[in-house]
Amino acid sequence: MLADYQPLETFDELVDWPDASGDRPARRAARALAEHLSAIGPDELAIRQDLAAHSIAASGISFTVYSEGVGIDRAWPFDIVPRVIEGTEWDRIEAGLIQRLTALNRFIGDVYGARSCIADGVVPAELIEGSKGYRPECQGMEPPAGVWAHVCGSDLVRGADGEMYVLEDNLRVPSGASYLLTNRLVTKRVFAELFANQSIRPVDAYPDRLLRILASAAPAAASAATHPNVVLLTPGIYNSAYFEHSFLARQMGIALVEGRDLFVEDGLVYAYTIDGPERVDVIYRRVDDLFLDPSVFRPDSVLGCPGLMAAWRAGNVTIANAPGTGVADDKAVYAFAPDLIRYYLGQEPILANVPTWWCGRPDQKAEVLARLPELVVKPTGESGGYGIVIGPRATATELAACAEAIEADPTGWVAQETILLSTVPTWCDGELAPRHVDLRPFTLQGRDSYVTCGGLTRVARQAGSLVVNSSQGGGSKDTWVVDLVRPEGPLVAGLNEAVSAAGAGGPEVGAAGGGRP
Repeated sequence: MLADYQPLETFDELVDWPDASGDRPARRAARALAEHLSAIGPDELAIRQDLAAHSIAASGISFTVYSEGVGIDRAWPFDIVPRVIEGTEWDRIEAGLIQRLTALNRFIGDVYGARSCIADGVVPAELIEGSKGYRPECQGMEPPAGVWAHVCGSDLVRGADGEMYVLEDNLRVPSGASYLLTNRLVTKRVFAELFANQSIRPVDAYPDRLLRILASAAPAAASAATHPNVVLLTPGIYNSAYFEHSFLARQMGIALVEGRDLFVEDGLVYAYTIDGPERVDVIYRRVDDLFLDPSVFRPDSVLGCPGLMAAWRAGNVTIANAPGTGVADDKAVYAFAPDLIRYYLGQEPILANVPTWWCGRPDQKAEVLARLPELVVKPTGESGGYGIVIGPRATATELAACAEAIEADPTGWVAQETILLSTVPTWCDGELAPRHVDLRPFTLQGRDSYVTCGGLTRVARQAGSLVVNSSQGGGSKDTWVVDLVRPEGPLVAGLNEAVSAAGAGGPEVGAAGGGRP
């Protein structure tokens, strides 16, 4: 099949650039996958794609899209051909993500504390005061261990130069981890033989690590210090990410609650249970700030719990991510992230930003307006791909409207260089075709840090499209972080030696799990 695969003139995650003979050989970490695809052929791949689709439908793996105000539940769009990343490259990405979230947590604490970043001229005051994610109600708050954002879903893109860039940071209620996990479950069924014969790092530790991070963030005076009570707060069944909420709560073994299931008494948060009220120590919230507490934010909200903010400010409950983290989620703050890393950590950024201009600065606004047809322009307060104008593909009318919007509200817009995203072979209409992808790994931070081994690869389904969001027609792939040489600690070495001595056949012990010992 790969003999007929025609990659675009950009970085392809499966095949390398042309060699001296003009061929495009498979990349080192992807050779086993490439050989397997060629061996099974298109008919077998089509059968396995159908099996994957049936497995997803039968498992109820779904997401919701909104069209004309109506929510439509759809099966999760999944492509069978995985994306492969070499383990040594991932080690660097992992370190860069932890570095970035550490600096952003320091920044959030500074915003709601001393504001030294403003006094020292690192960021302008209007950047914070004008942010849609800034919550003055959080001023003076200090969460446990100084961690505001316990979960971050960073969007990464690889350019034609082969470099991986951070496209944006998502710290409010980042979604997609459940699909990362379910993608792996489905892929292991349809490509079981590949997991048995190479070292693919596992992703199934995520729910356990998330629960450990959340439990470690419990208030010092938690009702049950050794076993804090953690709950997941969901807006309810009509939310587009409800599948994820129920999936993660089930995987972590914690209660899934709505606002009506909680109440505050004497500054403490309780959940109604069949055994009576139960103290809640940590709330993993998937409800936006403005709906958390009707006594503080939107009085018409029925999704939160009255008194929740007072209990949080009193240190009687931990909310993860904390209210107010959206100030670092802002796309304008993203432009300053490299400076924040240098300022708070005294380090050079491991992962680079896509070159970005904030229109709140007159000189940068002028450059953006002059180069509008070349740049990607984004509203700072939106997410999910909404409001983006891709200059090279926009009409004259769309560019004119974008220029007017920037002039009307300069602080509300950023612009970025157009990055030609890398591609991955994708099963389209009976053949493999290149489609652009991005990547959302998840970084957890509490008293320690953890990064998923890979992430959610989102793929544009239309030829040439750069829009990968599932809400706008994108799909997804499993992401394999492959170790070319399996790390072998004393335990694994001993097990392998024992198996060899016993004369057992098959792959080495630990190979099916595909992880580091």
